[in-house]
Amino acid sequence: MNLFVLRHASAGTRRVNPLLDGKRPLDKEGKQYCLQLAHVLQAMKIQFDAIISSPLKRATQTASLVGTESGYEAPVLLSTALAPTASLEDFHKLLQEIQVHENVMVVGHSPNIENFLGSLLVPASSHLSANVRLRKGSLARVSLQRGSNTLMWMLDPRTVRALYATSTKSSRRKTSRK
Repeated sequence: MNLFVLRHASAGTRRVNPLLDGKRPLDKEGKQYCLQLAHVLQAMKIQFDAIISSPLKRATQTASLVGTESGYEAPVLLSTALAPTASLEDFHKLLQEIQVHENVMVVGHSPNIENFLGSLLVPASSHLSANVRLRKGSLARVSLQRGSNTLMWMLDPRTVRALYATSTKSSRRKTSRK
C-alpha cells in the first residue's frame, strides 16, 4: 500500500479555546495551496483509492480540496485516529482497517501526524525514534510492505509551489516585438 501522509494546510492563528480551534477553517493561503498541491498530484498521475481525514475543519477542508481537485470522487472519510488527541495505537488500528486499498491519503495535525510518520519509518522494537518535521501542507509518500516501510519522497510547500509554477507557465518562448 502507498500511504500519503498530509499535514493540513495553513489555517491562520491557533485559538486558545479548543472548541473554537476545532472549527478553525483554512485561510486564503491554505485554500490556494491545496489547489496547487492537487495540480501537482495530477501532473504526477497520482490518484487515491481512499482519503481519510481528522474530523477537525481545517483537515477536512484540506482533504476535500486536494481530493476534489485531483479527481477523487468518493466521500472523504473522517477518523478520530487522525485527530490531535489520537494515540499511536489508534493510528495503527486505522492502518490495519485500510490496508485493502492501494493508494490512501491521510490528513492530520502536528505533532501527532509527524509522530505517526516516524513510527512507520522506525520499528518500535528498535527503541529508536525518527524525528520528522512536516510543515503545514507537507506531503510524504510511504510504501508500506510486509517487513519494511520505505519513505519514497516528501514534498514541502516550497517544492509544491515551485512545481506548480513551472507546470503552469506557457511553453511558448517569449519574443520581443521590436
